[in-house]
Amino acid sequence: MQVGILYSRIRKDEKLLLSELRDRGHDVVKIDVRDLQFGLTEAPEVFADLDVVVDRCLATSRSLYATKFCEAYGVPVVNSAATAQTCADKVQNSLALAGAGVPTPATDVAFTKEAAMESIEKFGYPCVLKPVVGSWGRLMAKIDSRSAAEAILEHKATLGHYEHKVFYVQEFVDKPGRDVRVLATDGEPVAAMVRSSDHWLTNAAKGAETEAFELDEEAEALVKAASDAVGGGLLGVDLMETGGDGADYTVHEVNHTVEFKSLNGATDVDVPAKVVDWLEAKAAQGTKQEVMA
Repeated sequence: MQVGILYSRIRKDEKLLLSELRDRGHDVVKIDVRDLQFGLTEAPEVFADLDVVVDRCLATSRSLYATKFCEAYGVPVVNSAATAQTCADKVQNSLALAGAGVPTPATDVAFTKEAAMESIEKFGYPCVLKPVVGSWGRLMAKIDSRSAAEAILEHKATLGHYEHKVFYVQEFVDKPGRDVRVLATDGEPVAAMVRSSDHWLTNAAKGAETEAFELDEEAEALVKAASDAVGGGLLGVDLMETGGDGADYTVHEVNHTVEFKSLNGATDVDVPAKVVDWLEAKAAQGTKQEVMA
């Protein structure tokens, strides 16, 4: 098959994917979105004859718009623009999960400092304030006191971008020093790992230690439900262990341009091989549908 890779920087994740595709004899076209002009009706020449495009853009804005253009041109893209839109925005992400009945941390969204402070006081200390768009744990704050809340809210209110005027306040989940990252293809788990740290943020990008994790039936069901809630695709589903009554996990977010280099190193699963297996099946399914049409 002919595969296009949308990118703005080739990281280790993309190198693993490119290597697997080429080892299987697939034609790969690297598409640096920084060099393109996307017209409203005519696709750039580089998109001609591609069976599938994989969005690996680093910047959220580029990812969102590039996938929309791919779909407008009739080019199959992973992940879909709708899935990207839902996953890229924490508010839409949380609404999708809650709307599908997936356990997710209690969350308030407020538009003024005063309203946000009411939510913070309602949740109590500690609680968490997150940017509505962001990754790698950046600009997230664990709020331990009213004075800290006042300072952080004032700081956010003075920042220029309108997204900082949307206050996303969430309960603090007392997880056991780790969270669970699952890579899934259309809700089917490929591999899972735990990310452990003494810090309350357990992102691998912040230096958390990683090791393989075996999902139980409840976790597998939640991964499928979370994937379906955001539209499916190649996704990273993040869970926290709660150990409370009822559900033993809560899903705090689903990622649409998921990184997998740490997962590939932490488990015995050949992650890029599994991803390419899935891409081959998606491309074959698209060809079959074209023939039937």
